[in-house]
Amino acid sequence: MRQTRRALLQAAGGLLFSGTIAACSPNSRSADAVAPARRLMINGNMVIAFDSERRLSDGVKTKIRESGICAIKLSMGGSGGSYAETIEELAAYDAAIAENSDILRSINSVADIDEAYTSKRLGIIKSFEAATMHDGQPSRIAEFAAQGVRVMQLGYNTTSPFGAGVMSVDGPLGLSEAGREAVSVMQENGVLLDLSHAHEQTMFDAIAISTRPVAVTHSGCAGVYQHQRNKSDEALKRVAATGGVVGIYELSYLTPDDEQTPLSAYIAHLDHALKVCGEDHVGIGSDAVLPEFDVSPESIAQWDAINAARKEAGIAAPGEGPMPFVVGLNGPQRMSVIADELKKLGYAAAAIDKVLGLNFKRVFSETWAV
Repeated sequence: MRQTRRALLQAAGGLLFSGTIAACSPNSRSADAVAPARRLMINGNMVIAFDSERRLSDGVKTKIRESGICAIKLSMGGSGGSYAETIEELAAYDAAIAENSDILRSINSVADIDEAYTSKRLGIIKSFEAATMHDGQPSRIAEFAAQGVRVMQLGYNTTSPFGAGVMSVDGPLGLSEAGREAVSVMQENGVLLDLSHAHEQTMFDAIAISTRPVAVTHSGCAGVYQHQRNKSDEALKRVAATGGVVGIYELSYLTPDDEQTPLSAYIAHLDHALKVCGEDHVGIGSDAVLPEFDVSPESIAQWDAINAARKEAGIAAPGEGPMPFVVGLNGPQRMSVIADELKKLGYAAAAIDKVLGLNFKRVFSETWAV
């Protein structure tokens, strides 16, 4: 069993997508809430799960439409998927997208995002979090790019052949020679370099040789709460200096408390990132289930079991445990709630539009072109 957080989310989400809609968190808005205003909205990291026949129910499709999101980056290949496993998973997602073409479409270009927005479908941006599928061979990056993988990382939480991860403690902690080649191959093949799980020294090394914007698609701010998965102010500034974007996630690493993350904590991280990076370099990377995480007892038990397996395997970051959503954001309303909170803080509509999607779209346009 793959023990990546993505597989964990998909397993828990599978209960939700089995044909009936599970209830939202008690703190989220009702399912019949008014759909958000029409904005071009992109989420930099989400999960969507299908039933055993690769279908989405009509109820789930309705909630996806209510979310107003026109594209999500979806991680494939797990935290340690092999080359063969990843090829198989990519094909399975292609089949699932085709099976639900009335609501889903694959994204290979910014024009595809515009089409998804116009047709009111959800675009799926293929991405990798791990580097295991490359077997240490940067040339594999070009092969996967040709199959439509538009965002890649240098490795998951631990050290890979390309560089150190956020949980690496033994040196070297920077980018390896193979990692330098990997960065070059990514940028030559229109792949956005994502540094969400990279050690800070690996980040700095990669940014130093990058010729295009880079991203941290899903993280938090160490300036609000110090944690391995949260990025320092210096790291945030360096990402912004490349012209890149930082997406803020909904994970339990936003606070030191072992409880469901409150909305106030999420907004504190988002506001901090905006102050450090500027309004042109911040986005939303929820790292959550679309449209919502199932909070039934069966789903919670499954979540707890796979979390325990991740900890036993040594790939879990400290603080894993609470379900992956912020109180008040677990549902199709999450992006509109964030917009409302930013408006309360005095952010202008144009800045909010950038955070909700335009910043990611700009970075994609500047990195995907070959």
